[in-house]
Amino acid sequence: MRWHQLPVAEVLARLEASAAGLSAGEARRRLAAHGPNLIVEGRRRSWLAQLGAQFLDVTIVVLLGAAFIAGLIGDPVDSFVILAIVALNAVIGFSQEFRAEQALAALKAMAASSATALRDGRLTIVPAGELVPGDVVQVEAGRVVPADLRLIEAAALRTNEAALTGESTPVDKATDSLEAAELAVGDRSNLLHKGTYVTRGRATGVVVATGMATEFGRIAALLRGVRAALTPLQVRLARLGRNLAVLVIVICAIVFTTGVLRGEPWLPMLMTALSLAVAAIPEALPAVVTISLALGARRMIARHVLIRRLPAVETLGSVTFICADKTGTLTANEMKVASFYCDGGLAATPGDSPAWRALLRAMAVSNDADQDADGRLIGDPIETALLFAAQSAGVGKQDGQRDLPRVGEIPFEASRKCMTTVHQAGDGTWLSITKGAPEVLAEQSCRVLHAEGARPIDRAEINRVARTMAAEGLRVIAVGERRLATLPDDLTPDALECDLSFLGLIGMIDPPREEVREAIAQCRQAGIVPVMITGDHPVTALAIARQLDLAAGENTVITGPELEALPMPEFERRVEELRVYARVSPEQKLKIITALQRRGECVAMTGDGVNDAPALRQADIGVAMGVTGTDVAKEASAMVLLDDNFASIVRAVREGRRIYDNLRRFIRYQMTTNSAEVWTLFLAPFLGLPVPLLPIQILWINLVTDGLPGLALAVEPAEGNVMRRQPRPLTEGIFARGLGIHVLWVGLFMAGLALGAQAWFVEAGADQARWQTIVFTMLCFVQLGHVLAVRSERESLFTQGLLSNKPLLGAVGLAIVLQFAIIYVPMFNGLFKTQALSAAELALTVAGAIGVFTVVEAEKWIRRRRS
Repeated sequence: MRWHQLPVAEVLARLEASAAGLSAGEARRRLAAHGPNLIVEGRRRSWLAQLGAQFLDVTIVVLLGAAFIAGLIGDPVDSFVILAIVALNAVIGFSQEFRAEQALAALKAMAASSATALRDGRLTIVPAGELVPGDVVQVEAGRVVPADLRLIEAAALRTNEAALTGESTPVDKATDSLEAAELAVGDRSNLLHKGTYVTRGRATGVVVATGMATEFGRIAALLRGVRAALTPLQVRLARLGRNLAVLVIVICAIVFTTGVLRGEPWLPMLMTALSLAVAAIPEALPAVVTISLALGARRMIARHVLIRRLPAVETLGSVTFICADKTGTLTANEMKVASFYCDGGLAATPGDSPAWRALLRAMAVSNDADQDADGRLIGDPIETALLFAAQSAGVGKQDGQRDLPRVGEIPFEASRKCMTTVHQAGDGTWLSITKGAPEVLAEQSCRVLHAEGARPIDRAEINRVARTMAAEGLRVIAVGERRLATLPDDLTPDALECDLSFLGLIGMIDPPREEVREAIAQCRQAGIVPVMITGDHPVTALAIARQLDLAAGENTVITGPELEALPMPEFERRVEELRVYARVSPEQKLKIITALQRRGECVAMTGDGVNDAPALRQADIGVAMGVTGTDVAKEASAMVLLDDNFASIVRAVREGRRIYDNLRRFIRYQMTTNSAEVWTLFLAPFLGLPVPLLPIQILWINLVTDGLPGLALAVEPAEGNVMRRQPRPLTEGIFARGLGIHVLWVGLFMAGLALGAQAWFVEAGADQARWQTIVFTMLCFVQLGHVLAVRSERESLFTQGLLSNKPLLGAVGLAIVLQFAIIYVPMFNGLFKTQALSAAELALTVAGAIGVFTVVEAEKWIRRRRS
């Protein structure tokens, strides 16, 4: 019988038999028996299937047809060479696709979630995929439920089950049914389901189903085989490829018809037309995008950035605003209590009066931080800082919880800016402890504790002290308590968060990250506006912003309540001037993003909580925190910061710009070389020249000079000015900024050089093999000269340095060696119908390459002068 079919009484009995949770050995045994806690996707293609799929590509089929035709016309050598080229193309395509899939698999493994489970008597962070039936698991607000769980403890628990039911309204969960031992077999009234997420509260449950045995697994089984959507750039390039294919087919038909009308044999002309189609159609562009984005995303992991959705890599180059959380992103997230306000005065260390003891006790018992197996504190940074300060003053959590066991709680909510826990006191009374924003607790309190006892509260004094602490860059938390003779039937904020005795203020320091100041300066150079968003006091926020050179004047700061009251049209007019948002609720982030996007800005937004999910989805790039972020925030994001560091966002923008630049380089090179080949064969008949190239020579150019150097452009390092340029508009087309014009005129220039050489040597009476070899070599070398020049759209090669892209230099060198072999090795002369060139003839082809390199360098010089 499966665990989820067991009555609750038997589930509890099994748990009582192992109060320490599963042992590591038992967990391994059950994992082997039940399998990993993973949703099985559709079967991935084997490497053999991937290799076989290369031969189903349209261009490969055309090449195979060309090989068949060559055999028909009695030229087995051509057939053999074409088949060899087909094999090389297939191997290159397979290796690139295999690398891309490996990169995507690595990204997915990095994004795998974890869970907090009880193992060997200790709470342990384990990969969610290693959970097994019988594991005791803790979940809290913002966490995705890692498996199907039977609740054994719950506090103000509410979950969102839209992933299963389609209903977006959160569902309240409780453990009331646990008291009924006669609960029916199969009853799921107190189950949490894998894939849903906790929106409020916390709970402990026992795993009753994992992997495909869960409800989510059953649904996922129906979704196998669904293909991933293409990125926007892939869609645009696929459309471009289809349009160019139609154009190239028309051109090939004209070449074929013209050749036949001129008296050329129809089968060789058909071979030429087919070969030209293969060489000219840029069918590989969408695949190159996938490869570049996937491998680029994998490289970003070294920069502490995990890309969850490939389109984010494209969008990074267009970001104009980065809206970042202060805590942990702009600051180090290393909270440490720096000062206290208690018993009527400020102090760096706790005192020993009753008021101080009450404050330290509250800090210890109203705390969700805990210790791991190594004795380190784990949990929210604020909670761990409070607990560490209390323990350092001699007030431990375990002793405090023994005297004041927790019996209930009201979780923190951004709208209330506070949280409350309820504890049973030894004298038959109850004690509620509330922590939150100073201005909120000052309003909720009626008295303040001193050494001599309670006094009427002076709210103005408390708010003044809070502002003083905040001005020093401290994050300030207020604490209050309330004694209750009887416990209310419903633990609600209205019932508990009022008539408090104010205990004190706690100021915590979270220093700015050292590298963030420089990252903000880089943002300004790159035309990107950094913005701070925080729930802290506006004085604290402005103090940190000034330390980071992010903001100066107070007119750049706005608070959440002010933002809420501001009409949207007025806010849109001011939004581009604001740099700091303080006391902002997660829901208000959505208003900020919407206003910026309406102004035409491209927005990256960071978030870590449950309520951040809508804003993360709305942003052009949602960025979740990898260390402190909730599972919900990560699922809603396109990018995860593995170190929660603002500087990592800036590094990701730099990498995204580099990747997009390299895609443009590849497209510039590929389209120009393709157009040169098309123009050469298309214009020759109209100039009264014979067909310039043989089919086998066209295919060789496509493989060697088009393919290898083009792929090497994908690893081109970033240009020196990559972070001194304005962001790329989201609506910018791939042929913008002169790329389309470059493709046209440089392609015509290359074709002109080739056709000019052909006309010269035909007129001089050279035999066909010689002038075809010259045209063949000319096209190869001019393309190699072109690839060296297009490494940058602006910078000269001499500024970049010839050795700054060694793979490209190696590809060019290899292409030259192979072309020399085709020309000068007698065996290859027969295969490719070439002749050995004289030194003067070879120098002419090299001069053509230098000419192309020179005119493209001149184009870049003109562009630099104009800017």
